[in-house]
Amino acid sequence: MTQILDPKVALNVQKAIRQAEDELVIAIETALDNCEYSDSGNRKLEESQFNNLLRVADTTDSPEVIKNFICYQVGRDEKWGRGENSLAAQIIRDINITLKTKANQIVADNPGSSKYTKYIWIQLIRRYIGYGSRYLLYLNKTRNEQNLSVVEPRLAESIDG
Repeated sequence: MTQILDPKVALNVQKAIRQAEDELVIAIETALDNCEYSDSGNRKLEESQFNNLLRVADTTDSPEVIKNFICYQVGRDEKWGRGENSLAAQIIRDINITLKTKANQIVADNPGSSKYTKYIWIQLIRRYIGYGSRYLLYLNKTRNEQNLSVVEPRLAESIDG
């Protein structure tokens, strides 16, 4: 696993990653609230599938390996959805665009961190997936019990802005 050796750079990068957490939470919650995936019955997407994705993310330094695992899951069954509006497609878009852009911004804002772009990107991906696992558990418990819900679903416009 890559690690930032310069303590000042490491501290600044970790601070920037923490400051990006709201954006990560909003992105994955918006995807889970608006994208197509199996959310009921025997074929519903369970937290265990998200946790498997998180385990893959935690054991690799490669965003490509993570995206490959998502494609593998889509090939196995339809729990992650299929097609352009699927949850799987949105997660891959977020990894490729939203999270990569944020990683590049963190690098641009933190001199001395340019050789750690991929490390920063993977840290953002791990957090994003972890927040997704938490939110999916919430959705699966509250989806059919409106009185249990404590937050309104996020609107699709939040994905881009």
